[in-house]
Amino acid sequence: MQKALLTLVCCVLLSGSLFAQRLVSDAKIVYRIETPPQTDASFEGGTLTQYMKGHLSRVDLDFKMVHYSYLINSKEESVVTLIDNHGDKYLIRAGKEEYAKELKEYLQVQFKDAGETKQIAGYTCKKAIGKMADGQTFEVYYTPDLMPENKQYNRRFVNLKGLPLQFEIINKNGSRMHVIATKVDIYAVPGSFFDIPKTGYKEISREELLKMGS
Repeated sequence: MQKALLTLVCCVLLSGSLFAQRLVSDAKIVYRIETPPQTDASFEGGTLTQYMKGHLSRVDLDFKMVHYSYLINSKEESVVTLIDNHGDKYLIRAGKEEYAKELKEYLQVQFKDAGETKQIAGYTCKKAIGKMADGQTFEVYYTPDLMPENKQYNRRFVNLKGLPLQFEIINKNGSRMHVIATKVDIYAVPGSFFDIPKTGYKEISREELLKMGS
């Protein structure tokens, strides 16, 4: 009798640990962006909004003067970047070759738990240190309660064992932006959010964009 009871308890505990993590297909996460002191004032008060729906995902970066959108299709292995700079709108496409190159780079990022936790947007999050191929490290707090069904929704976190609700972005000059979730919505995101605009944007290459910024 005691053996049967012990077996039942073990099964309940095991099933509890297995089903504690929720697999998420559709979601919207809103983050606030904290920029370093030396950052241009036009980038202050920015937000990052992450959408996901099956194999589709979208990231919107909103600053005072500039808006970026990244439309990612992991099934077709493509990324479309939309830029709205003071009303000048540009569209840039990246195909399978570039997608695979960037994915390979992010697959090398390894995360190691750091033993700290904190509450973010209503979820208990674990601290982890991400180590990139070049040796640079960055902090991330993630909730193991939510696991994206599509791990390539944001390739930066393809190896993370949960949903990141706070993380660092390292700028080219070495400064760091902190991205912190303020709201997590799990709902059926409309497919239209991932549509590529057919008008209103001038299609250019990444090389052309770099020349414009030089």
